[in-house]
Amino acid sequence: MRVALPLLALIASLFLAGCPKKPTVSRRGGRALAGKVFRGIASWYGERHHGRLTASGEPFDMNELTAAHRRWRFGTLVRVTRLSNGRSVTVRINDRGPYARGLIIDLSREAARRLGMLSAGRTKVECVIIGRARSDDD
Repeated sequence: MRVALPLLALIASLFLAGCPKKPTVSRRGGRALAGKVFRGIASWYGERHHGRLTASGEPFDMNELTAAHRRWRFGTLVRVTRLSNGRSVTVRINDRGPYARGLIIDLSREAARRLGMLSAGRTKVECVIIGRARSDDD
């Protein structure tokens, strides 16, 4: 019995260590990263995705101030400033992306319009995480 219990524990730990881990989305964003500044290239998306479900489960509305990011939590509020003209807009993360190499955030059409980047398609931006949007779950 003295040998069986440690042996059983060893076998169980080896088995669990070999099991593949469920892929997770980083919980970074919101209060944990509030005040952090990120710079890079932003793009925007609109009509082609309008009405389709986002990764958060809500329908995409190109006329709302929303954005997609690969890791930040849904509901994270981000202040996006276009570096070439100084215009800013606050968006809420509700989708995943962008998936094109070199982009840091994908903005809704309305957010892009307010930044004056519709014709440009892509532009250099600074993103500052403000916090989290209040929801019924909070």
